[in-house]
Amino acid sequence: MLRQISSQSFISTRHFFPLLFCSCMGGSSSKAMSGQPFTVAAQASRNTATLIFLHGLGDTGQGWAEAFKQLKLQNVKCIFPNASINPVTLNYGMKMPSWFDIKGLSMDSPEDEDGIKAASQMLNHLIANEEKEGISSENVYVGGFSQGGAVALYTALTSQKKLAGIVGLSTWLPLNKQFPQALGENRDIPMFQGHGEDDPLVPLKWGELSGKLVQQMTSKHTFKTYPGLGHSSCQEEMEDVKNFFTSQG
Repeated sequence: MLRQISSQSFISTRHFFPLLFCSCMGGSSSKAMSGQPFTVAAQASRNTATLIFLHGLGDTGQGWAEAFKQLKLQNVKCIFPNASINPVTLNYGMKMPSWFDIKGLSMDSPEDEDGIKAASQMLNHLIANEEKEGISSENVYVGGFSQGGAVALYTALTSQKKLAGIVGLSTWLPLNKQFPQALGENRDIPMFQGHGEDDPLVPLKWGELSGKLVQQMTSKHTFKTYPGLGHSSCQEEMEDVKNFFTSQG
């Protein structure tokens, strides 16, 4: 069985369904981000690519920054934004860091389309910022865990700019009925998708169904599952993420 990363390790387990883990988090904001993003510099003197990675519901970017720092990516700068504090319907309106509202966990639950598209707009803005810093969009990766991964998948697949690749962990493709018609400029984009086989919150079936849909839009999709892993990450998965970046050159 894989070693699952605990809340005492470098990735927090408060990524989805925070009602199980934390009390009410006061304060709210209409902004798409809260506070300055966490950043991990490339190991090389200058980065030639950038990863923008979004945390899950109820979390912040800090734990993921620590996780990616340990990967020591040579040429990739990593940016970890923080979601603003907003009420979440699924958690009885409790306010917590969230990229968009989640109204239910069933396959036919209504989706917060406006919120998803607003979060996607925010991510596109961060991509544009990297372009201003001299990094072509074709060298920008997007990714995320759970809810953050959902934003990343939707953004990359609808983007009118060529991107470098996608990393989706324990996640799903939102607004999936709009695809493949909604596909933008990223046909055949490289993508790594990882999912715990024992995930009780974002079921493996969601990841598998999303993966099958993504495979209609890119032949460069890799989907890997991790036995014994719940709604979290593990060392093996993070090593696979590192290998994904290494394979892109």
